Amino acid sequence: MMRSLYSGVAGLRTHQTKMDVVGNNIANVNTYAYKSQRATFRDMYYQTIRSSSTGVNATQLGYGAQVGSIDTLHTQAGYAPTDRPMDVYIDGEGFITVADPNGGEMYTRIGALSFMPDGKTGNFRLVDMNGNAVLGCNANITAGPPASSTIPGIAADGTIAAIAPVVVNNFSNYTNVSIGANGVITGINKDGTSLQLGAIAVAKISNAEGLTMQGSSYYKAINNTGAISYAQAGKDGVGAFVPGALEMSNVDLAKEFTDMITTQRGYQANSRIISVVDEMLQELVNLKR
Repeated sequence: MMRSLYSGVAGLRTHQTKMDVVGNNIANVNTYAYKSQRATFRDMYYQTIRSSSTGVNATQLGYGAQVGSIDTLHTQAGYAPTDRPMDVYIDGEGFITVADPNGGEMYTRIGALSFMPDGKTGNFRLVDMNGNAVLGCNANITAGPPASSTIPGIAADGTIAAIAPVVVNNFSNYTNVSIGANGVITGINKDGTSLQLGAIAVAKISNAEGLTMQGSSYYKAINNTGAISYAQAGKDGVGAFVPGALEMSNVDLAKEFTDMITTQRGYQANSRIISVVDEMLQELVNLKR
């Protein structure tokens, strides 16, 4: 009888964890580029009361359920138009790579980008909404007339071997700065010539579900992500950019409300198991009277 009591407690814990996941999904229903999570259950340890033998099956008693995994669902969501030329939506797979202030790299699907002055050099660098440097390739700009620019480091197939913070010198000399579908940043200089100022690298991650969530819409490659390569937007299997838009959350409210109801009922059922076992134990105690 005590086994069923522990099974009920285990069921309460697992359903509480699932409700935490559901609550977090609903809280982020309007968070740009948020990827919903799901909790899966699995059964726990079994005590074998009688082993199997010829003509007789094994007799086993279980001890409830436990959380098997909490998975991040990297399905693509729709885009929300912003009409801001420095906002980009990734139409397909891939992540924008930013520099981690604590070292290494982080990945995000939110393309709310802007140029900010670098206080150390006086140049302007491309940053995300949290002020972290966006990584890609820088351009070689030749003064005119006629002015020209090229972006070294991008292979013919769109792959990028090395990435660095995107920095633009003399940023005030350019107007109508925007990002193209291929991730190339362009601007108009003072004589009206359109120049390439740099390019944003898109990370191609073999196992995106292996990324670890860091908060602030960032992911970190710690374990199980497989190979990570970098390419120009729209090349080598990564999505092209859609300027003037951001990715919406992929949370399905109808599904989350359904999961909330089933989780609540599961929690109530496990609570009922504990109540019934308590009543049975009370009856057992009363036998002594």
